[in-house]
Amino acid sequence: MPDPIQLAFYVAAALLLAVTPGPGIFYVAARTLAGGRAEGMASSFGTGLGGMVHVLAGSLGVSAIVLASAELFTALKLLGATYLVWIGFRTFRAARQDAANTVEGGPATPPMGVRRAFREGVLVEALNPKTAAFFLAFIPQFVDPAQGGIALQFIVLGFVSVALNTLADIAVAFAASRIRDGAAARPTLIRRLREASGGAMIALGLGLALARRPAG
Repeated sequence: MPDPIQLAFYVAAALLLAVTPGPGIFYVAARTLAGGRAEGMASSFGTGLGGMVHVLAGSLGVSAIVLASAELFTALKLLGATYLVWIGFRTFRAARQDAANTVEGGPATPPMGVRRAFREGVLVEALNPKTAAFFLAFIPQFVDPAQGGIALQFIVLGFVSVALNTLADIAVAFAASRIRDGAAARPTLIRRLREASGGAMIALGLGLALARRPAG
């Protein structure tokens, strides 16, 4: 493992990454605004598990194989992009439908449920090849080959990063839950926030579709 100073640099960099808005944060926010804190928490743990998929794949060399193959990288990025765009569109449409139902006195969209929110959270993160590329470029800088157990070091450092990401997502879930509860009498605000989350996921999905395979 890196010395304390290097580890401090690693944690600081991982924390900065954790609070940078990405697909996971927007998905957690959207799910919380739509279904409440329980769905938001479930989706947070789902994105965490999806992140660990990349960590384990990176430690075993699977991510390197995917990133080295133009065909595999393209297939994964298009699958991930399609999934993000679909979820974003669904979020945007549900927000408008619920707003219309509120005005017309119709039924609200039924809750998704924590299990589905968790599963979707896993896929949102696991299907993002940018996460795999980041881990492969970032973590090895802090691995000490002289200490041996390179794969184990990779996993431990990756777990630290994923844990920080999950904590950030949980914080977003709590914040979005407070906004949802405090704005219960202002459905227009909730609709706009949900639409913004959906639009952000669509934009991130389109950006992912245009992403290029990392050189080298």
